[in-house]
Amino acid sequence: MAPAGNAGTVRQVNKNQCQHCMPLGAIIAFRGIAGAMALVHGSQGCSTYMRLTCVNHFNEPVDIASSSLNEKQTIHGGEANLKKALDNMRRVYAPSVVGVLTTCLAETMGEDLDRIIRDYQTEQATGCPDIIAVPTPSYSGSHTEGYWAATKAVIAHYARPSGPHRCINVIVPHISPADIREIQRIFTLMGLAITLIPDYSLTLDRPFAGRYQKIPAGGTRPEEIAAMPGAPLTIQFGATCPDNLSPGLWLEQEYGVPLVTLPLPVGIEAADQLLAVLEKISGHPRPESLANERGWLLDAMADAHKHNAEGRAVIYGEPELVYALTRACTENGIAPVVIASGTRASRLASCLEPLLPGLDEQPVVLEETDFAAIEAAALRAGANIAIGHSGGKFFTERHGIPVVRTGFPVHDRVGGQRILSVGYAGTLALLDRITNTLLEQKHGSYRRLRYEETNRTEIMEGI
Repeated sequence: MAPAGNAGTVRQVNKNQCQHCMPLGAIIAFRGIAGAMALVHGSQGCSTYMRLTCVNHFNEPVDIASSSLNEKQTIHGGEANLKKALDNMRRVYAPSVVGVLTTCLAETMGEDLDRIIRDYQTEQATGCPDIIAVPTPSYSGSHTEGYWAATKAVIAHYARPSGPHRCINVIVPHISPADIREIQRIFTLMGLAITLIPDYSLTLDRPFAGRYQKIPAGGTRPEEIAAMPGAPLTIQFGATCPDNLSPGLWLEQEYGVPLVTLPLPVGIEAADQLLAVLEKISGHPRPESLANERGWLLDAMADAHKHNAEGRAVIYGEPELVYALTRACTENGIAPVVIASGTRASRLASCLEPLLPGLDEQPVVLEETDFAAIEAAALRAGANIAIGHSGGKFFTERHGIPVVRTGFPVHDRVGGQRILSVGYAGTLALLDRITNTLLEQKHGSYRRLRYEETNRTEIMEGI
């Protein structure tokens, strides 16, 4: 392997993926629906892997049911297993909403999920929960696509013609619970009522209660979702979301709800864009508290620009967050030398196009990629900082390049669910994390090199 400062030939040790399975994203989306639980129609190993990934990131118990398909069901079909799994879920957890998610195995077998669910609901006399089927084979996409697909499926299941009301629809991409709470706070400060979906700000980041809850309180209520067609507006934070997976576009096409698509409000320009929309909707200016937060961010940008000018970042993860982080870096003088996502179906490249002409150095943009390709590109570009999830920890282990952890999953640090990056306050916290990481790297390397040089001189003079 080439050393940290050498952009020579890189031996690709493995092909580490830069994304996770499609049903994993759907599981997180269903955690944002009140009373919901996910059932993975596939082998036991699939649900175990997804449960552990969620638990390690959110540090909360995340129960996921499984139909536990094996070799026998692969041949004869998994209908009996799925119905038994639904019976067990109802007996043990009593969910009011069940998201049935397919795996590669179930889809390859050709399971007719809609028919099986219809038959099951017909067979049940009373008390059957709402069951929503979402096709999520991982050969069709990553956890990002699974998240959008599940969110759209939930809205399509519950949405009904509704009388007009003043509650604004807000659809969020896969972000941290802390980010969801910050978005809710901004809308509240602007005096706007919202229906935010999916809302896992409490279900995946619960206050200590001392007692385990099988299905935690919180989430968007089905009756709120049913009324979404009567909203005056939908704001969807999803600039990279493709049309076929867009919940906001579906609401616009099916019910005529006007759609405003915004990037995640990370960085001062994106946050200003959001506040300009909210000022127009509410009819009044932002409150002093938000104006102060913007001022603190500007002050921090002025303080940090001389340090950030030395940053050469490799940015990786889910498309929406990668796009937001890239914009924030360019605003603060950090050169994004490699921009990468493991997701195949997004608008990341087209969203980045307007940013590229203004850069002094054109970055390498990688989509549907793995960490072997990201690593090689980062070393060739001379990256000195990485921004993304824990999957990139090898940047530090192999090359001494520090990683600012953000996104999903963060499994080698605590607090992944509390990482705040959106809004003026979140951008300020993000900027401090990045700048301090660059300073720590610079000062640590400088002091070590100076010590080695001095020590070597003293030894030579002694000889």
